[in-house]
Amino acid sequence: MFGDFTRAKVKMRLPIVLSRGEVSRLLGSLDPPWSLMGMLLYGAGLRIMECMRLRVKDVDFAYRQLIVREGKGGKDRVTVLPDSSIVPLKRHLAKIRCLFEQDRNDESPGVELPAALGRKYPNAGKEWGWFWVFPAPSHSKDPRTNIFRRHHVHETLLQRAVKEAVRAAHIAKPATPHTLRHSFAPDDL
Repeated sequence: MFGDFTRAKVKMRLPIVLSRGEVSRLLGSLDPPWSLMGMLLYGAGLRIMECMRLRVKDVDFAYRQLIVREGKGGKDRVTVLPDSSIVPLKRHLAKIRCLFEQDRNDESPGVELPAALGRKYPNAGKEWGWFWVFPAPSHSKDPRTNIFRRHHVHETLLQRAVKEAVRAAHIAKPATPHTLRHSFAPDDL
């Protein structure tokens, strides 16, 4: 009786893709650190949360690659680090190193570690390699552990910045941070 039904077809929508000129205008309308995040979304093909969750140890300047940990489907992968993002990324890491040092001086509990690593290596969250590439400007309470610590910047801030930049760049397409991934072009920047 119930086996006679067929599933409704899912409507496939084409992704929004920006031209090189549109991407250039969009990235030019973003202020740091949002412009650097946009560069990585576009030049490395990152998803928004992959960008937010980047750790310092996952940036490999020598091999010009980024290691994405627990991306979609819980899988790790390696992607390219665009040449044009290397200098701004090094500058950005130098700035956040000061923030990291300040956290160490304030005896902050360190950043959250994935899965059971926090129990296995209790002090690893206080190491530079585990620090967020895009840390939040202030500490907040972790709802699971009730510990005040520094998290990565919230994704809605980047979404808001891109929305404003799309408007400022006079781009008629409904572009979002994910649109930069759809427009992925590692050699373009």
